[in-house]
Amino acid sequence: MIYQYQTQGTCSKLIVLDVEDGILNNVQFIGGCNGNLQGISKLVAGMKVDDIIAKIEHISCNGRPTSCPDQLAQALKSIKNEGV
Repeated sequence: MIYQYQTQGTCSKLIVLDVEDGILNNVQFIGGCNGNLQGISKLVAGMKVDDIIAKIEHISCNGRPTSCPDQLAQALKSIKNEGV
């Protein structure tokens, strides 16, 4: 199922996620550091949602309390809370 998550406090503005049966199939960041976010997207594709959250939640960026990886974790937590 495709989800969209509006980010907060990061250069990226939106995350588009394809999650099914607790697995992140695909993720795309809109805005942000293109190369880094493409790399993150490739690294997490096919991983379990819980494993991704455990690895990237609470990462900060340049002194900010969040980052694009952290926002991805927040998006996945939000999807999990919806029952995915």
